[in-house]
Amino acid sequence: MKPMRLALLLAFLLTAGTAAADQAAPVTVKTLISTDKTVLGQKLVLPKRDPVLIVSTYDIAPGARLPRHEHPFSRYAYVLQGDLTVEFDGGLQKQYHAGDFIVEAVGSWHFGMNPGKLPARLLVIDQVEAGQPATILAK
Repeated sequence: MKPMRLALLLAFLLTAGTAAADQAAPVTVKTLISTDKTVLGQKLVLPKRDPVLIVSTYDIAPGARLPRHEHPFSRYAYVLQGDLTVEFDGGLQKQYHAGDFIVEAVGSWHFGMNPGKLPARLLVIDQVEAGQPATILAK
């Protein structure tokens, strides 16, 4: 009798485990950020007319530095891999790592650099007015 009880118990546990797996949520949503402000506390700036969506990836080699620039509209970036340091005029620095979401500053001069040993990879989302740039380079 004992082997029969053990077999029944094992069958029950296996069935219960399968039922629990079948009940797992098919979709999981994780909010990465919910904000109305940039990294510097500014209000978001969206296009007032003729909006254009631009989605890009940036691959930044270890030790590489982007040119000094600013953005006329809100820009969003998700760090897919590696590390990124952003330095603003005046010396303020912000550090970002894989998994971080960045709401970039608007109208503030800054540059980014990869301080890590691995390439940094970003998914960048811009919303601009048609015909307007997403980035303005310093002269």
